[in-house]
Amino acid sequence: MTPLRIAIVDDHRVVSRSLKAYLESYPEMQVVGIASTGEELLENLAAWNPQIVIQDLLLPGGIDGVETTRRIRKLAPQVRVIALTASTDEARMTGVLRAGAAGYVRKDADPEILLAAVRAVARGRTFIDPSVSGRLAPAAEELTPREIEVVRLLAAGRSNKEIATALSIAEETVKSHVTNVLAKLEAENRAQAVTHALKRGLVTLEEIS
Repeated sequence: MTPLRIAIVDDHRVVSRSLKAYLESYPEMQVVGIASTGEELLENLAAWNPQIVIQDLLLPGGIDGVETTRRIRKLAPQVRVIALTASTDEARMTGVLRAGAAGYVRKDADPEILLAAVRAVARGRTFIDPSVSGRLAPAAEELTPREIEVVRLLAAGRSNKEIATALSIAEETVKSHVTNVLAKLEAENRAQAVTHALKRGLVTLEEIS
């Protein structure tokens, strides 16, 4: 069986070497390269030819993990990206998923979670760490069908004006719906609302890409 080719992007050598040792303990996996910055990964992307890139979001250098993901997807759309991060910033999570990441795993997750993520994205699926997807706000009100339409358009990055045009409603009505969505999802801003909607299954990764 041909091993699954994986590249790792992390500026902490202990992390990247530990990941390499863990992943290569499975004969189905081979780490073809390790980079400490997004720039280094992009420079070696063609030579390493990975099928999966596992990368931190907080990287040194000129570009972060979100921008690196965006550029990977542009240069090599077939490459699947898993964000591996200690960050709990929901806007950053939404950003990297919107940039094209197929997986999101917390660094404090059990190793088996990362293994499950690698195997899932290798099969063309998406994977979000259960500890993230399971952190739902308690007893939030359900969204109306119209509010779900609005939050899905928010997830697609549409402005209030664009949402109004898409739904053939007034922009003031959109503002009212957005206010209700934020309140019901207990979100402080639009990005957080999208993340909460994602966790609740109201939107899919495909809708925020």
